[in-house]
Amino acid sequence: GRDIGETLGHDRANLCIVASLEEALATPIDVLIDYTGPEGLKDRILVALDKGVRVVVGSSGLTATEYAEIAQAAQARKIGVIAAGNFSITAALAKHMALMAARYAPAWEIIDYADAGKVDAPSGTTRELAEELASMSQTQPAVPLEETHGSRAARGATIGGTQVHSLRLPGYTLSFEAIFGLPGERLSIRHDAGAGAEPYVSGTLLAARKVLEVTGLVRGFDRLLFRT
Repeated sequence: GRDIGETLGHDRANLCIVASLEEALATPIDVLIDYTGPEGLKDRILVALDKGVRVVVGSSGLTATEYAEIAQAAQARKIGVIAAGNFSITAALAKHMALMAARYAPAWEIIDYADAGKVDAPSGTTRELAEELASMSQTQPAVPLEETHGSRAARGATIGGTQVHSLRLPGYTLSFEAIFGLPGERLSIRHDAGAGAEPYVSGTLLAARKVLEVTGLVRGFDRLLFRT
């Protein structure tokens, strides 16, 4: 394979481009970083774990059930996987604050924003947040969903007990907004990502270092930053 640095018009980086996961894993490596897409993602992670390679997952689209299978495989091999829908430090802060808010404001919904071309809905960041909010508390709509007059779909998708509304429109990159309500007041916690990759680089590199110290699955960059 060609050197990635030379391919991009820079100095030689001593990192080769290969055509398949099998070729990549044929060379001794410590960590596989996956930023591809949801198709075949779980299988790629399991193949890497089977070969004793730790994994950092920046791709979205996996369900809680699939992550449970990955966690079991990582624990069995006594190696680590760190998976996050978003490796941005400010996104991790927003998620952490939303989980704190859920302790005191037990009614919430999430709006998930992304570009029109994003195929998975909701985004990995939003799915991760919705599923973790369920561990803090259970939000209960004042009007049960089955009693909705009109289209039930207008109330969004139920993920981990949370109503999630996904917008896919030109002009957005990737954002989420967790909205909490109490009588007479509301709290909005929102994160907006730009089009560049800069916010994710430092977080991904931190995860690649930390995964060497982890056994099993750590899901969510905030768990990595704020774990005790």
